[in-house]
Amino acid sequence: MAVPPCYADLGKSAKDIFNKGYGFGLVKLDVKTKSNSGVEFKTSGSSNTDTSKVAGSLETKYKRPEYGLTFTEKWNTDNTLGTEITIEDQIAKGLKVTFDTTFSPNTGKKSGKVKTAYKREYVNLGCDVDFDFAGPTIHGAAVIGYEGLLAGYQMSFDTAKSKMTKNNFALGCKTEDFQFHTSVNDGSEFGGSIYQKVNDKLEMAVNLAWTSGSNSTSFGIATKYQLDKDSSVSAKVNNNSLVGFGFSQTLRSGVKLNLSALVDGKNINAGGHKLGLGLELEA
Repeated sequence: MAVPPCYADLGKSAKDIFNKGYGFGLVKLDVKTKSNSGVEFKTSGSSNTDTSKVAGSLETKYKRPEYGLTFTEKWNTDNTLGTEITIEDQIAKGLKVTFDTTFSPNTGKKSGKVKTAYKREYVNLGCDVDFDFAGPTIHGAAVIGYEGLLAGYQMSFDTAKSKMTKNNFALGCKTEDFQFHTSVNDGSEFGGSIYQKVNDKLEMAVNLAWTSGSNSTSFGIATKYQLDKDSSVSAKVNNNSLVGFGFSQTLRSGVKLNLSALVDGKNINAGGHKLGLGLELEA
């Protein structure tokens, strides 16, 4: 195995089967463009069909690869401004350092983070510090991998309260067409997922979660089938009888249409089912 994934990406293949291509109750537009000078623009807008709330965001990114620098500016309709400066492979090979700040003009609220990540063969480490006037919060994560086996640990420590706020463990294995992942969060939330690439066209995933001290158990199964190089269909169902369907079609180069629907299997005649429409443009 080369570089293992970061902690947040453990079980990512299964998560993608459950989440990608679905946008229930939303009408969404995503646009990506790139100028001749190399500046990347990403614009996103969505409307919630239930609440009629409209949300949007704008992101600009400029890279100077010869110096390992990336500058990112962000804005959203909550009127929050964000700036990121990333330095990668300059201080040390495999080390990535990001300075992230946000500012809300309406409330005057400010926040700052320093995020570091270090990856090399068999190991992926991360340490982030959230700065707060009361005291910073430290987030740490580590993943080691060897011959397809993965083990990870994630923690958060609030220095203001001198208290551990997150204490998570994960184990898994990864091969070319099969992935297994299990986790324990704070000693009380247990989860697991299985991903299987059956063939070049068919992918399947299973997800299971259980919380100790309660009878709350969730279970889901999802699948994705590639009809041809331009279109795919997907479906998923969980133990609450919520059934989701998705269809993606590349209309032309840089134009992709996503359709989705969520059906409540327990209340077929009661209504409340949701539809979703998404359009992705890239130039």
